[in-house]
Amino acid sequence: MNIAEVMLGAASLRPRDAALEFAEAGLPVFPCLPDGKRPLTSAGFHDASSDLKIVRVWWSQWPAANLAMPTGPTSGFDVVDVDITDTGSGLAALEAAQAAGLVDGDAIRVRTPSGGLHIYFPAEPRRPQRCWQSASAHIDFRGDGGYVVIPPSSLVSGTRRTSYRVCAINSSPQHPVNASALRELIDPRPEPTNWSTPSEPVDLARLAAWVSRLQEGERNHGLFWASCRLAEAGQSPDGIMRALGDAAASSGLSDREIAVTIRSAVRRAALPRASADHWREPEQSSRRAGEAPCLR
Repeated sequence: MNIAEVMLGAASLRPRDAALEFAEAGLPVFPCLPDGKRPLTSAGFHDASSDLKIVRVWWSQWPAANLAMPTGPTSGFDVVDVDITDTGSGLAALEAAQAAGLVDGDAIRVRTPSGGLHIYFPAEPRRPQRCWQSASAHIDFRGDGGYVVIPPSSLVSGTRRTSYRVCAINSSPQHPVNASALRELIDPRPEPTNWSTPSEPVDLARLAAWVSRLQEGERNHGLFWASCRLAEAGQSPDGIMRALGDAAASSGLSDREIAVTIRSAVRRAALPRASADHWREPEQSSRRAGEAPCLR
C-alpha cells in the first residue's frame, strides 16, 4: 500500500473516518486516549486490527480517540523517532545519520507535535528488527514490539493542541533501515579493548576471528564497528568483504546483511554529504513558526 497517500488522505478526516481509511488500506490500527498516547484497548498494539467491523466498534465507543499503528512486520513499517524535548534534540544525530547515508530509503516523514519526526521505512517481514532507545542521541527506533501514534492524531501541551502531520514524501526507491548500523553511529558501544588504533596496522586475522564469535543481538553492531576500523585504515569495500565476509557469515549474518552493513560502515568512515534531490514537500503542507524543516 502507499502509506503516504493514506496519511495525506486521512489528514482532514475525523478520527473514526481516518481509522477506517487505514484499515481499508490494510494497515492495522488501534485507539489511544484522545490527545494522548496510551492505548485504550486492553492489550494495546497487540489488539491492532484492519478489520473494518472491529475498527468501527472501537471508534463508536471512543469517537475522539487518537490513532496508533504497530511497527515492524505487523504493519510493514519501521519508524525512526527523532525527539525534540526540553532536555535535548535528536536533529544533530539525524544529520549525522543522513550524512552517513543511513536514513535515505524512507517512505514518508511525519512531523510530531513536539517538532520532532517520525521517519517511516519498509520493514523486512522475515528479518524483524527490535525496538531500541538512545536517550543520549534523542532518537528511538520503533520496530518489532513497538507502535507510533499516526495522523491525524493530536497531543495537548498546556493549552495548545498540535496534530501529527505529513511533512515530506520520498518518491525514490525505498528500502529498510539498518537499525543496528544507525544505533552504532549515533550511540556506539564501547570499543573492544587493546585493538590497534587507525594509525597502526590492523590485525585482519584477529579482527575476523572476533567477528566470527559475535552472538545474536550484537552481530550487526560488531560487523559495523570492525568494518569502520578497516575503512578508516584505507581498506576498500571489496577488501573489507574479503577480510570479514566469511567471518560475518559464520556468525549467522546473511549475505545481504553483510553487504549492507559494510556499505554503511564505509559511508560512515567517509561521511559523504547526502543528496536530497529526490525529496519533495507534500502539497499544502503547513509549518509552525520557528519549527525546523524536515531534514532531508
